[in-house]
Amino acid sequence: MVNVQGVTKTYHRGEESLKVLSNLDFQVPQGGYIALMGPSGSGKSSLLNIITGLDRPTSGSVVVAGHDLNGLDNDGLAKFRAETLGLIFQSFNLIPVLTAVENVELPLLLTHLPKADRRKRAETALRVVGLGDRLSHYPRQLSGGQEQRVAIARALVNDPQLIVADEPTGDLDRDSANEILGLLEKLNKEFGKTILMVTHDPAAAERAHAIRHLDKGALS
Repeated sequence: MVNVQGVTKTYHRGEESLKVLSNLDFQVPQGGYIALMGPSGSGKSSLLNIITGLDRPTSGSVVVAGHDLNGLDNDGLAKFRAETLGLIFQSFNLIPVLTAVENVELPLLLTHLPKADRRKRAETALRVVGLGDRLSHYPRQLSGGQEQRVAIARALVNDPQLIVADEPTGDLDRDSANEILGLLEKLNKEFGKTILMVTHDPAAAERAHAIRHLDKGALS
């Protein structure tokens, strides 16, 4: 699903250069669930940005779900993200004035789906994450764990091939975090979703099939 080969990323600030990834090879198999750990400044965010097409490597190749990202222009990368990826973040990024189902429906506004189909898919995604009875609730009426479930439903609504979760339990208490981790496991096992999760939490990482450690731009 993800094949990163020989990727180097160097940032330039004036005459100074900072290499954050060094000749990196990294793979995520289809149907896999991989946890990526590492200290702050290890290059995790840079690697995620490259895999999701938000940034480009200085050198090396990146192929995700059959898409050679180096060969896509900005419009192509935006289309790739919209059709292939489901993105989950530490902050839920929900819009306060929209209901749960309206928040989940947002990514579908960029498609040509009729309104009725968009709403049906959003409702289905919320039922998958266990919020079928919260369709009309606003974010302020939900717990933190429920807000993250809405964010996961939003990531699922386009039926992505790859889910990229960046610290998905970082803002949650342990009980809510365990619920979210259980949901990610369900999405992987029952729905066959490939998951790449960045986390600082060893308990979260242990839920994955494999754990990779990134430090100073190198993987172990």
